[in-house]
Amino acid sequence: MDVVATPVPGAFVFTPQAITDERGAFFEALRCDQVEAATGQPFRPEQINYSVSRRNTLRGIHSVAVPPGQAKYVTCVRGALRDIVVDLRVGSPAFGAYQVTHLDAASGRSVYVPEGAGHGFLALTDDACICYVVSTRYVPGTQIDINPLDPDLALPWGFTEPPLMSEKDAAAPGTGEALAAGLLAPWRDAGRAGSTHGRH
Repeated sequence: MDVVATPVPGAFVFTPQAITDERGAFFEALRCDQVEAATGQPFRPEQINYSVSRRNTLRGIHSVAVPPGQAKYVTCVRGALRDIVVDLRVGSPAFGAYQVTHLDAASGRSVYVPEGAGHGFLALTDDACICYVVSTRYVPGTQIDINPLDPDLALPWGFTEPPLMSEKDAAAPGTGEALAAGLLAPWRDAGRAGSTHGRH
């Protein structure tokens, strides 16, 4: 498994090494010990979620209040998507920094999203399916939603036509409003921070 740090402290990109032959391919999609070695944090899945999206669907930016907090290991298992992780932790030295990763079923590439960071994606194909392996079970009322088109974040979604969005995401507050309302999680140094070579 190839592990690369990102400009978002505690967020990593994992790319498996596939074994291929005339039958097809095999690869390890998730190794909790490797996630823990990279992040310096325990990661034990409590729930697995899937969402399926039409092309040009924009979902996010989503996070979970701390507590309970929720780390995510995100993989595209069908189709392709543009995945973005953004640092929303109050007091983080990288607040507002983001990581853009192309996820597709063929590569098996995954992104680890640390607690308190925001996550979203743009579906690049019809019938795109994303899998979330998460560290805590769903707790009603703990979801944090940030408008993915917030000009303060200026995230590079790359769509060429207005994206499909839920009413909830379209009406979500911007970063400044969420900060003023005390919705965002505090920064807690996870030990092994991401790289500081700028945004991707």
